[in-house]
Amino acid sequence: MTAIDRGIDRAGVVAVIGTGTMGQGIAQVALAAGHPVRLYDAAPGRASQAADAIAARLGRLVAKERLTAADRDAALGRLVPVADLADLAQAELVVEAILEELGAKQQLFTALESVVSDGCLLATNTSSLSVTAVAGVLRRPGRLLGLHFFNPAPLMPLVEVVRGAATDQAAADRAHATVAAWGKTPVRCADTPGFIVNRIARPFYAEAFRAYEERAADPATLDAVLRESGGFRMGPFELTDLIGQDVNEAVTRSVWEALFHDPKFTPSLAQRQLVAAGRLGRKTGHGWFDHSEGTARPAPRTAEPCEPPAKVALHGDLGPAQGLVGLMEEAGILVTREPVGGYLALPDGTRLSLTDGTTATDDPFAATIRFDLALDYRTATRIALAPSPAAAEESLRSAIGLFQALGKAVSVVQDVPGMVVARTVAMLVDFAEDAVARGVASPEDVDTAMLTGVNYPRGPLAWGHALGARWVRDTLRNLHRAWPTGRYAPSQALIRRAAADERLL
Repeated sequence: MTAIDRGIDRAGVVAVIGTGTMGQGIAQVALAAGHPVRLYDAAPGRASQAADAIAARLGRLVAKERLTAADRDAALGRLVPVADLADLAQAELVVEAILEELGAKQQLFTALESVVSDGCLLATNTSSLSVTAVAGVLRRPGRLLGLHFFNPAPLMPLVEVVRGAATDQAAADRAHATVAAWGKTPVRCADTPGFIVNRIARPFYAEAFRAYEERAADPATLDAVLRESGGFRMGPFELTDLIGQDVNEAVTRSVWEALFHDPKFTPSLAQRQLVAAGRLGRKTGHGWFDHSEGTARPAPRTAEPCEPPAKVALHGDLGPAQGLVGLMEEAGILVTREPVGGYLALPDGTRLSLTDGTTATDDPFAATIRFDLALDYRTATRIALAPSPAAAEESLRSAIGLFQALGKAVSVVQDVPGMVVARTVAMLVDFAEDAVARGVASPEDVDTAMLTGVNYPRGPLAWGHALGARWVRDTLRNLHRAWPTGRYAPSQALIRRAAADERLL
């Protein structure tokens, strides 16, 4: 490993330009790693205010015994707010965290080129702009790259190290090593719209919002299904209320526009209406939910207790839901077996099957009730069911009772293709496969980014492996038949993956 590969020396000065929440957080990370830090903001007095805010934050860490007073004092001794760009001349790394405007960033880095040494790394924290475009006006574009931290920077481990079209490999390697030395989890990615996380995460929001627009269920129920069945830490409605609907919608729109209006990335009309109405989430007191003081969050739609069937017949196997069979037997429900199919039969003949991208209404053979995908059927605490119009009310009650006997809350949703978790996960897997095939990032970095950047319960590529590429491909093909707009058409990368799996059988 060369000196460059080891990253910048701990004694090297790190400059942070832009002193909002993100800039302050990045500065705190560099301080914690032992660097001298220079803070600059174009607005007079802002850098000094930011230094005071960082001091207050470190003071709170001391009070919580997460930092010693001596370490706090040493860090503050290395923190210097400055009023002129010329004061950044000694910096070995400059991280920019100003407003998301291409012209402003280009102007800043052009000015920096005449200030810092030729060996200084230049980094933009942009989340939505092209790193290549930011560097395009520079005399030496090879030393500029993206360092995309996640908010709050001191707490979130992930940093996307973005290599623009002109970025030198040595600069990317040095930045990657520096971020790793700071105790962060760096992942390498190409300069493509959304990088890794903001590209691959779009279906998590978009599919839930679309299910809402289809009136599959209300936001509280959709959130609960994705949390309690899908294993996600937060549902997309509550999460975007926390992020800010304007912020989340702007990222979605930016990626969609940058990818020439690819239908897979189409924004949500319902979310656009929220933004237009000024209902931006917690910061305005109302988003998908009412956050007014004293207002309780709506409860998810949950079925009343029902009697389970004494027995069911398993026809063939349930694919990714095969683990349900053991749970039913543990619950004392008799399971008889028939050789072919892919569904459970209730005593009256009604079919109960895992959603496959078709609707229960589409089943030409019998009254059918679909159930949704779960991350782990043993640990899931909620399951969604969708009955066809032909399914009798008593049959639905029997299906509800069956899952309740397994310790699950049950939400009955409208019969829409792919339901909630299945269509979301299938799209996430497909987006991840496509990103790897297009050279956005390595498989390992894709899964690492989604696990550490947005706290997914499983990396999408690992999830796809567990489900089987054929199941994901076929689910998306069925969704594409229902909505032949291109949104759900499986990527060529997924099609190749599924074909390779079939050859191994």
